[in-house]
Amino acid sequence: MGFSTDAIHVGQEPDPATGAIVVPIYQTSTFVQEELGKHKGYEYARTSNPTRAALERNLAALERGQFGFAFASGMAAINALMTLFKPGDHIVAGHNLYGGTFRLFDRVLKDSGLSFRYANTCRLEEVEKASGPNTRLLYTETPTNPVMEITDITAAARLAHKHGALLAVDNTFMSPYFQRPLELGADLVIHSTTKYLNGHSDGIGGAVILNDAELAARLKFIQNAAGAILGPFDSWLVLRGVKTLAVRMERHNSNGLAVARYLAEHPKVKKVYYPGLPSHPQHELAKNQMTGFGGMLAFETGSLENARTVLKSFRLCSLAESLGGVETLISHPATMTHAIVPPEERQRLGITDGLVRISVGIEDVEDLIADLDQALASI
Repeated sequence: MGFSTDAIHVGQEPDPATGAIVVPIYQTSTFVQEELGKHKGYEYARTSNPTRAALERNLAALERGQFGFAFASGMAAINALMTLFKPGDHIVAGHNLYGGTFRLFDRVLKDSGLSFRYANTCRLEEVEKASGPNTRLLYTETPTNPVMEITDITAAARLAHKHGALLAVDNTFMSPYFQRPLELGADLVIHSTTKYLNGHSDGIGGAVILNDAELAARLKFIQNAAGAILGPFDSWLVLRGVKTLAVRMERHNSNGLAVARYLAEHPKVKKVYYPGLPSHPQHELAKNQMTGFGGMLAFETGSLENARTVLKSFRLCSLAESLGGVETLISHPATMTHAIVPPEERQRLGITDGLVRISVGIEDVEDLIADLDQALASI
């Protein structure tokens, strides 16, 4: 079946009890058993819930994976994935990660015996140098947040496997509509379902999708044992959002490209980070491994004062953390999403005090550009 058909139907079959076209919210903590050892497939809602199970089947199908697991947040999903590894294991991670991921790795997990080394995963020679005999995982985001660097997933998978390691790809920015890392050789795909999969800024969640049955069994055990599960209502919200994922992503993509082109020509904008522009250094790679460029971009205003002025001048766009909703959100990475990253490291990565990130929504693009125009005029 095609992507849109799968998004609407896989895991979302009519309810056998009532014929309801929408998966019910099974808001229950436990399930009555007919007798000892005999039940209808569900015992306790932390272990499994029909609404969550429907979402897990759906997301696995969209990523072309065999197994999917839904968690209470994107960070809970990443933490569960990292629980697959043991003290002494070495992880090579992308040098430009979401600030929350860096915080988990640097402030929490390294104290439990995991070791981390950061490398630019766009430059595989750096990954090669960072890898060693105890490297068990290469962890990357592509595109990166917020400067939109692109990792060659196929080449990264080949390198990771050469070292006996797994490749995990955070696919939140692209969604499975525009990029499917498992098909390119990745072993694990991570999502913050809060973002494009949900699409409506009204739920928090995360997911891990994979094909390996042994790893899936371990991850299922971890999901149940640690208990950071996605609840039935939030699972239902993501199921609702996924049904329109394809049409939303097309609009995010067309609006994102139009906004990026506008900013690239604006005299007060120093630089635009968007893989859909031919000026992006990895534009050709993006075209090869993605089927669209999405709605995420960033632009350089030149200073904190300029960024502050622009951010407070928007009338339609909203200053807020998060991304991927139907409404356009703007943020200041240096003081919001990446505030945990040391200033000198932010500067090295291009996350300057003048950088502004936009999650371009699905409003009428003429209105978005008009709002950008009047905000930039305030500099």
